[in-house]
Amino acid sequence: MHDDDEPVGRVLGRRQALALLGVAGAALTAVGSGVAVAATPGAEGVAVGDCGVDCVARPEQVEGPYFVDENLNRSDIRTDPATGVASPGIPLVLGLSVLSIRDKRCVPLRDAVVDIWHCDANGVYSDIPSEGSAGKKFLRGLQVSDRGGRVRFTTVLPGWYRGRTVHIHIKVRTIGTDGKPYEFTSQLYFTDAFNAAYLAQPPYKAKGTPDTTNATDFIYRQGGDQLTLRPHRARHGYTADFTIALDLSDPTVGDDDSQGPGPGPGPGPGPTPPSGTPPTGIPPTRTPSTTPPTAPPTTT
Repeated sequence: MHDDDEPVGRVLGRRQALALLGVAGAALTAVGSGVAVAATPGAEGVAVGDCGVDCVARPEQVEGPYFVDENLNRSDIRTDPATGVASPGIPLVLGLSVLSIRDKRCVPLRDAVVDIWHCDANGVYSDIPSEGSAGKKFLRGLQVSDRGGRVRFTTVLPGWYRGRTVHIHIKVRTIGTDGKPYEFTSQLYFTDAFNAAYLAQPPYKAKGTPDTTNATDFIYRQGGDQLTLRPHRARHGYTADFTIALDLSDPTVGDDDSQGPGPGPGPGPGPTPPSGTPPTGIPPTRTPSTTPPTAPPTTT
């Protein structure tokens, strides 16, 4: 049993979102799993009427015991840097857009440090001694958001492990309006139908059928429907995009999320969380990827 995590923070519903922004009956336009932001090139922000309701949603969930601050600034996270060997799986190019809510406008958040990490096709996280993967750093990495608040990762679709539905962890680190470090941590999901389809293919099918779906996952039920990716088939694998907006004046969400895991979704002790102190202060110098990665080759 993986002692994963329990929800923190909150997800705002439609009425709460509109109340936060001080509007009623705003024209909301959502596209897929992301947010449609009708900004012109070079615009500083867009009025709330041009933003989807997800622009003000804060679907934060605790990080769980498998975050390791490797400081791996890279777009392609599939390989273990020590060996150059890529984790097998179906390629996924994941684009994330980070916005901040400022003066009732959605503003791209530049220079935010965005980490993602997830398990491999066998349900194993890298650099976790209890997983037998100490020293390995596959399927982990960070990018620093560009002037449009965008980052892009090339990875593979995650595997699964007992007690949890399929998910990808995400952490955004920046500076809040109070000048203190601001940290947002959550998880991204896929639909049960999508999971069932790709997990029946190699190399995932060797592990068998997952014991947990979105409908039975304790964490997913705490707002996971607002964190669900809708991948599109690409020439090689899939692509998916997702937008997250942050209220940088909200210390409840911005607090350090590394206090450790809460009780898992089932009985049994979990592994010891990885050691290490999360970074503080100004994020590292921005070195974002300037061009999207080319379509990755299919790995098996």
